[in-house]
Amino acid sequence: MALSKTERRTRIKMRIRKIINGTTDKPRLTVFRSNKEIYAQIIDDSKGVTITSASSREKDFPGDQKMNKTEQAKVVGKMIAEKAVNLGVSAVVFDRNGYLYHGRVKALAESARGNGLQL
Repeated sequence: MALSKTERRTRIKMRIRKIINGTTDKPRLTVFRSNKEIYAQIIDDSKGVTITSASSREKDFPGDQKMNKTEQAKVVGKMIAEKAVNLGVSAVVFDRNGYLYHGRVKALAESARGNGLQL
């Protein structure tokens, strides 16, 4: 029997999370994308806390209404990198959260990498 999209992504996500784990030295940068928005969090799994987060829904989001979703992902990547560097986090482990490393997820990761975050 074929799996649904969400079931397939959940299986991939669990397979990734067995390997990837965020520590205090190198926390985990995880991405969630909905149909309209994109979210990023930096998580310390050893303490179970979110260090910082950024999304395209924030009030101070610098984008305008004409921006496409890939451009929004680039801006969110820049925002999360700047917040992390200000908090003293320079290196993270990237968790694509079961999504393919393509399109918006790739744009966010490359933007974060380009703004001072080591992935």
